[in-house]
Amino acid sequence: MINFSHISVLLNESVDMLDIKPDGIYIDGTAGGGGHSALILSRLNENGKLYSIDRDPDAIATVTKRFEGDKRSVVLHGEFADMKSLLLKEGVEKVDGVILDLGVSSHQLDTAERGFSFHEDAPLDMRMSQQGTTAADLVNTLDFKELCRILSSYGEEKYAPSIAKGILKAREEKPIETTLELAEIVKANVPQKVRRDGHPARKTFQAIRIAVNDEFGQLERGLASAFELLRTGGRLSVITFHSIEDRIVKQAMASWCVGCTCPKDFPVCVCGNKPKARLINKKPIEADNEELSANKRSRSAKLRGCEKLV
Repeated sequence: MINFSHISVLLNESVDMLDIKPDGIYIDGTAGGGGHSALILSRLNENGKLYSIDRDPDAIATVTKRFEGDKRSVVLHGEFADMKSLLLKEGVEKVDGVILDLGVSSHQLDTAERGFSFHEDAPLDMRMSQQGTTAADLVNTLDFKELCRILSSYGEEKYAPSIAKGILKAREEKPIETTLELAEIVKANVPQKVRRDGHPARKTFQAIRIAVNDEFGQLERGLASAFELLRTGGRLSVITFHSIEDRIVKQAMASWCVGCTCPKDFPVCVCGNKPKARLINKKPIEADNEELSANKRSRSAKLRGCEKLV
């Protein structure tokens, strides 16, 4: 069995947000090692159902083994962006709650050969699904403009142009094939002071990982799919680890919560718009000091949730 170790961040808070009904139907759209799935299952009775989805074959193997024999558990291999079609194939049209724990898992980061980490030398891969275009493919084929866009937009890297130039120069000599090769290129193309403030390749690796896995596109499609699946009173709980992810979630939930859009000077509403959802917490929930000290990866986590009204 694959040891898919992952410490679930904001575990109790995110599952509490779902307000679990013992006989309800729930989706864990990012199953990972099964942390959130296990807690949801512990709150379901024999009539409840949990669908755990992941695109990573390692995660699927882990949760399949972990919940083997539990008739309430169904494990589905696929992308959470496609959860609606995945559930329809199971004969499910509406659910009581969906949870998403976004970003890269501890297992993916800590398994060197997956190519997510700049700390150990490995093939430059970064594919969560272990299929399709790799990080090496992108780094060796994208033009200067597109590299700059990815590094700047997805990694919020202010030295994107100089890093992109360094990548283009390096690949003229030979293809960039490993994580440490890319990390060294980044290090050589940022100012000395940046090298002292954490690892200079962190933002570049994050940006390329997001591009390889289409993480923002997945999120936008997944949120829409999740909200469609929710029945009235159903809840959506989302943990993000990136400011752009958080913005996408915040804006999506805000759009569902909008009511009348008529100009304020109209005496009566003529648009007929009613809020489709309500926010469970107006401000995101973050990890407390105890969790922060136990798990440094929780420092950027933000939890948002909403309840469907219609």
